[in-house]
Amino acid sequence: MTRADLLVRADTLRGGRTPFVLATVVRAERPTSAKAGDRALVLADGTVEGFVGGTCAESTVRLQGLRLLETGESTLLRITPEITPEPSESGAVEGLVTVANPCLSGGTLEIFLEAMLPPALVHVFGDSPVARALAAVGGPLGHAVEASTDPTAPIAPDTAAVVVASHGRDEEPVLAAALRAGVPYVGLVASRRRGTAVVAQLDVPDDAKARVRTPAGLDIGARTAAEIALSIYAQLVAERVVRAPATQPVTVPAPAPAPTDAVDPVCGMTVAVAGTSPHLEHAGRTWYFCGPGCQQAFADDPARYAA
Repeated sequence: MTRADLLVRADTLRGGRTPFVLATVVRAERPTSAKAGDRALVLADGTVEGFVGGTCAESTVRLQGLRLLETGESTLLRITPEITPEPSESGAVEGLVTVANPCLSGGTLEIFLEAMLPPALVHVFGDSPVARALAAVGGPLGHAVEASTDPTAPIAPDTAAVVVASHGRDEEPVLAAALRAGVPYVGLVASRRRGTAVVAQLDVPDDAKARVRTPAGLDIGARTAAEIALSIYAQLVAERVVRAPATQPVTVPAPAPAPTDAVDPVCGMTVAVAGTSPHLEHAGRTWYFCGPGCQQAFADDPARYAA
C-alpha cells in the first residue's frame, strides 16, 4: 500500500465513521527498516494497514494504538532496543511513551500516533425552532448532527445523544427507542411539568426513565431557540458525552473486561491480545507473540517457554 493509497483508505474510514489510529514515523535511527514518513493505520480489531517497521515494531504500534482508541488521545511513541531505557527516557513525560523493544534489530523509532475518532453523532428529532437551532449549532461545534422528523427512523449504533424537540409530536416512541438502544444522552425539550408527564408514560423500566434529561440542557437562563440549543450542547460537554470514543451501546450488563495485552513468553515483550496478533494454543491457553519468529520458537519447544 503506497502512502497515497493509505491516505485514501483513511478518508474512507472517516467517511464510514470508523475509528482508527494514524501512525506516522517521524524519526528513524539506523539500523531500522522504517523511514521517516512511513505510515500505517491501526483499526479497532488490531489490524495494521501500511508499514511502520518490522513485525516487532508493528506489534508495539498495534498495542499502543488500541490503547489510544480507548482514550481518544494521541501520543509520540518511542521504540528503543535498549532493555532498560536511560533514566531521562524512562521518566514520565507528557505526550511521550517510551517502550523498550528487545526484538528491535537496532536503532530507535519515533512514531506519532494520532487517534482518529468520528465526531460525536447527535440525533435531533423534530422540526421546531429549537430542533433547527440544534442542527445549525452542532456542526460548528464539531459534532455530526442527524436531523429527523420520522419517529421510526433508526438510531445509529454509535449515536452519542438523542434530543427530542418536537413539542408533543411523536415524543414517546423516539425517547423509548433511544433508551432501549443505550444512547448515553437522551434529552427532551419540554417544560419540567410536561416533560415529567411524558417520561412517566414511556414503556421502559423506571431506571431507564430516570436517564431522560428534561428539561434538556443546563440552566443558563436560555430563552431563545439558539440559547436553548447552546444549553443542551453545554450539558453534553459538561457530562463528557461528546468527548467519549464511539462505542457500541450496552443494553445488558457487561461481563468483566478481557485482558487487552499479554507478555510474549519468548522475548518478554508486551503485545496486544487481538486476533491479528500472532498466537498459538497450548495447554488450554492462548499464547501471544510479537511476531512469527517468537511464535515459531515457541512452537518448536513449548515446554521451554510455557513455564
